Amino acid sequence: MNYIILDLEWNQSSTGQEPEAAKLPFEIIEIGAIKLNQERVMVSEFSQLIRPTVYRRMHRITSKLIHMRMEELERGKPFTQVVEDFLRWCGEDYIFCTWGPLDLTELQRNLRYYGMAPLSRGPIAFLDVQKLFSIAYEDRKSRRALEWAVDYLEIKKDIPFHRAFSDAYYTARVLAAIRDPEVLKNVSYDVFNPPLCREEEIKVQFDTYFKYISRTFPDKTAALADREVSSSKCYLCRRNLRKKVKWFSPNGRHYYCVAYCDKHGFLKCKTRIRKTEDGKVYVVKTSRFISPEDMEKLVERRDHARKMHSHSRKTAGKGPDKAGQTRGSIS
Repeated sequence: MNYIILDLEWNQSSTGQEPEAAKLPFEIIEIGAIKLNQERVMVSEFSQLIRPTVYRRMHRITSKLIHMRMEELERGKPFTQVVEDFLRWCGEDYIFCTWGPLDLTELQRNLRYYGMAPLSRGPIAFLDVQKLFSIAYEDRKSRRALEWAVDYLEIKKDIPFHRAFSDAYYTARVLAAIRDPEVLKNVSYDVFNPPLCREEEIKVQFDTYFKYISRTFPDKTAALADREVSSSKCYLCRRNLRKKVKWFSPNGRHYYCVAYCDKHGFLKCKTRIRKTEDGKVYVVKTSRFISPEDMEKLVERRDHARKMHSHSRKTAGKGPDKAGQTRGSIS
């Protein structure tokens, strides 16, 4: 399997008033990529400018960041031709790698705008090298700028940053520097196209947590009523667990619960509600084991959410209901 390290540059509306802005907030103007073989050795490269058709004026932030003029882009090729050439160059057996989680989403949004076939009918597994760098060298949570990682690894800076090819090149160098093969098992998922049915849902176990990506639901209420979404199952021994802290939400978007496994301890589940491009919703649920101290902190967070919810209900002139819960709450 090859690694396709991809970086995109895009332009956006200068006014936000163009009718295309809602469908295509970011128009891709450059694709750069590096191909690594299975030993993570560079074997090929791709670089191409794209002639814009939607935003014909360079946004000031884009212009300042990438130092590119619209006259230069006019010599580029049409998006559809560049993407066809790029995907042909990628070959058959590969995984995308990017610095951060945004590039594949915007690539697929541009594909849809131009009426091209999607990269996949469902979520795409890829390597977020920014995340992998944090796992390999830091605390798993921090997200560093690409140049910071290059400096940390003492990689020679022989070409300027902030162009698609150069950023793909440096991302490839960072990926090649990660020696522990176990780190590369921490795949990410681009969910521009969520699972279409229960059979296509994503369930994957990592070294420190479990991730579940649901199919789509018509609304949040339907999603939270689903048995798989509301379950609290130990991902190590596969047993359904009794909840010590029932589902609660501090903000109506993220939901938490804590269950207890006799063999493995306290299990925290976090559910996030995500909207799709067509107005539906899907769920991303992560489950990980936590310490008793972290469990107590979550209890405090729940109690605070209850107080805030009760206060807001009273302020609105309504009697308090089950504090800490909202319409569409998980049972």
